[in-house]
Amino acid sequence: MIRAAILDDEVRGSKLLGQKLQHFKEELQILSVFDHPREALKKIASMSIDVLFLDIEMPEMNAFQFLEHLGEFDFEIIFTTAYDTYTIEALRLSAVDYLLKPVNEDELRQAIERLKKKLATKAAHHPSTPVSPLPDKPSPRNRISLPTAEGVHLITKTHILRIEAMSNYSAFILIDGKKIVVSKTLKEYDAILENDVFMRVNRSVIVNLDHVVKYKRGDGGSLELADGFEVEVSPQKKEELMTRLL
Repeated sequence: MIRAAILDDEVRGSKLLGQKLQHFKEELQILSVFDHPREALKKIASMSIDVLFLDIEMPEMNAFQFLEHLGEFDFEIIFTTAYDTYTIEALRLSAVDYLLKPVNEDELRQAIERLKKKLATKAAHHPSTPVSPLPDKPSPRNRISLPTAEGVHLITKTHILRIEAMSNYSAFILIDGKKIVVSKTLKEYDAILENDVFMRVNRSVIVNLDHVVKYKRGDGGSLELADGFEVEVSPQKKEELMTRLL
């Protein structure tokens, strides 16, 4: 059973979405509905959910600021919004889908199918995800500090799969499926990690080369990472990538 929550400041919108999700009650259960991001911040971190249906424009903070305040999270995101201006940012956060209100039932059905496939992929990869051996006490050089509104996360670099650009934010995707949203640009982290095992393979993504499992040929080609995610490689980066990989 898929465990879900809804965050939408418009009560009418969350109620309508909840009604449409009843069509999937055999496979999806709504655990909670929030109409204010502050309320959700207090409770959602302690909940065990698989997906959050998340509105973007909300009072006090938007969806991306909400995720930054949340800090670390491991559930999937399906954005539900009346605005189509955040599509790129949503996709760069590896969101399952981006649904425009009023939510179309066929598009919702497709989103649920994509969600099921993504959860299955996550379950299949996590038990076998290779984790580089670490010393008992990692040195500061093996870690990176990620400041969020919630606090500072000290993350071992080998646990990072990739970093994705979201306008003035960066989303860190970890090998255990967790995500951390930080209000710094990808350019800043490219400079911080330039002498490490990380490489910016296109304008939007930095990958950890130690977690690349396959290179697919093409103009620039693409990389498959340990979690099954595929990243396009800029043609301008192909030669450098081949040198560093091989």
